[in-house]
This record gives sequence, structure tokens and C-alpha cells, in this order.
Amino acid sequence: MQDGTFHTLGHLQETWTRGDVFAANCPTRQLLDRIADKWSTLILIVLGEGPIRFNALKHRIDGVSQKMLSQTLKSLERDGLVSRSVVATVPVSVTYAVTPLGRTLMAAMQSMIDWAETQMPQVAAAQTAYDARSPDPH
Repeated sequence: MQDGTFHTLGHLQETWTRGDVFAANCPTRQLLDRIADKWSTLILIVLGEGPIRFNALKHRIDGVSQKMLSQTLKSLERDGLVSRSVVATVPVSVTYAVTPLGRTLMAAMQSMIDWAETQMPQVAAAQTAYDARSPDPH
């Protein structure tokens, strides 16, 4: 376990102890569950290209429901990874963007996506080989 300090609004320093991601109630594990979610990953990658409005984001990420997109954005905003800007127009304009904290996460996420996109032929071959030798592929 590692200890450290960090700054938050209203507090000069708070002490934290590095978590144990193997413990079910560990806050780090709960954060990892959120950021490893497919919708969170796709949202952050799209927002990394620049600020975007809700409907444009929904259209960009094929298959995400309005409810799931809204819930995921709220969770990412609560975690400090995404910011939400509201402009009082008619109709109201809501724009989402990656925060500096969210940007620190994006390099690791992009590496995972790059790996998946470049290794998909090998994964598909492994799946085909497995399916050929297994009576029930699932």
C-alpha cells in the first residue's frame, strides 16, 4: 500500500491510502469498474476529440441508449473525468468535454483500443480454433 496526499477544493491536503482492487468494497475497484465499462471508454475517447453536445455524442456512439449515455456521463462527471457546460439558449445547449483529470486516463484507454483493433485478426483466429474444437463455443 502507498500513502500520499492530494488537493481538493476546500481542503489543503487529504491523506489517501492506495486501495486493494481485489477487495469488493475498495473505492479504486469501483472506479475501475466504471472506467473499464465499454460506454465510459467510448465516451471518453469521443470527448477526447473535443467538446460535443449530448445528441451528437449519442449519434457518434452507435448502440448507446439515451438513458445509458445520460447515466454514464453523470458518473464520469461525478468522478471528475468529464465536465458539463450549460448555455441558456432556446433550447438549452449542453456540451460535454474531458477534464484534465480525464485526459490523464485517455492515453491508457487509447492503447487498449489500439491493441484491440490491431490484434483482432489473431483473436478471431483463436475464437475460430476454440469453436472448432469445443462442442459449445460459449
